[in-house]
Amino acid sequence: MDPLTSGHPPLRPGANPRKAATAAWVGSALEYYDFFIYGTAAALVFGRVFFPGSNPATGTLLALATFGVGYLARPLGALVLGHIGDRYGRKKVMVATVLLMGVATLGVGVLPSYESIGLAAPIILVLLRLAQGFSAGGEQAGANSMTLEHAPDHRRAFFTSFTLSGTQGGQILATAVFLPVAMLPEDQLLSWGWRIPFFLSAFVVVAAFLIRRSLDETPVFEEEVASAEPQRLPLTELLSEHWPAVLRVMFAAVIASVSTIFTVYALSYAVNTVGLERTPMLWVGVLANVVALFALPFFGSLSDRVGRKPVFLFGSIGCAILMFGYLWSISVGNYALIFVFGIVMFGFVHSATGGVWPSFYGEMFPARVRLTGTALGTQIGFAIAGFAPTIAGAIAGAEIGAWLPVAIVTAVFCAVNVAIVSTSKETYRTPTDELGRSTRTTRRESAARTTSR
Repeated sequence: MDPLTSGHPPLRPGANPRKAATAAWVGSALEYYDFFIYGTAAALVFGRVFFPGSNPATGTLLALATFGVGYLARPLGALVLGHIGDRYGRKKVMVATVLLMGVATLGVGVLPSYESIGLAAPIILVLLRLAQGFSAGGEQAGANSMTLEHAPDHRRAFFTSFTLSGTQGGQILATAVFLPVAMLPEDQLLSWGWRIPFFLSAFVVVAAFLIRRSLDETPVFEEEVASAEPQRLPLTELLSEHWPAVLRVMFAAVIASVSTIFTVYALSYAVNTVGLERTPMLWVGVLANVVALFALPFFGSLSDRVGRKPVFLFGSIGCAILMFGYLWSISVGNYALIFVFGIVMFGFVHSATGGVWPSFYGEMFPARVRLTGTALGTQIGFAIAGFAPTIAGAIAGAEIGAWLPVAIVTAVFCAVNVAIVSTSKETYRTPTDELGRSTRTTRRESAARTTSR
């Protein structure tokens, strides 16, 4: 007897949750390797490579702003790629996103500096970052939808958590590649060293493309396509019948500000403002993400047993509190406390949110609009979170002791998430076929079935 279905309904014909979760993990790791090496480079070198005419504080702020710009394109990518995924299949989106991300990342790696081509350099940098953001707009929603629809009803959060675990794996790869690069002499780092991680993405593109091309479409999507019900534009149906769920996902998704503050602002604050060494600060991210690799499926599995909401709320509230300790420990330059607070907060507690939201957000929508709804809601929320490092940098300035307002702003973002999650419907016991079904949708589908007879 298959342990996946022991004591539960059998898997749908054609469902392969293990393969879908593996493909989502590997694909997301490779996709987000590309996305995160940009954030690391923005925090460490882009201010001096692409904005050398500014004073150091302003150059860093401008570099962080280019990181945030990528999040502006994510809602547009969510609309376009979400429509494709809900209308033509999840697999097409997952292949397209990794190709676009790879081309844009290679473009950054070969981009001449400001000293070589002047103002064109930061302009092209922004355009390439927008392409990365467009790709990321459909990436996680596509992988989450694919995995959720392959998973058995009672283990949806466990299997979808591997998408986020793959994201953490990509962040580990990105940081690990930057560790030896960051140890180069300053002139070599700024001239050619920072480009190495971007060049390595060529291998990333090939591997991810081959893995995702072998995926099977989800049986849930194929059932939707085979149904006799008239097909509507996913966006039209989403905005007319499921807009409250889109708003819920959008505001809940600002919890991603914890990740952007940790990975981008805190790194820049530690190195450029406090004057700490780059290498140990990069190691904090590596170790925290190693812990997250195991914590994410643990919390996903836990939410399959006790519910999405209590696990999610634990993570949100815990991050709001621990961010104060993490930024304070950086301000006083205590490496031991930096590692403790960073690993506990981002590696473990934040994983309680990451292990739950891939299933929780997707469970708010029916299959026919799931990818569009999840992508649009998350990417608008992520766009806000993407500018959190820029907002933090503007609030804190270049003062070592100005970390407290940043911690307060992060806590406010967490409070918004807490308010939304605590008032949302619990979905962990809802069968997959009944997810996101409003009364209006049920009546329309019943009428369509009656007409088809």
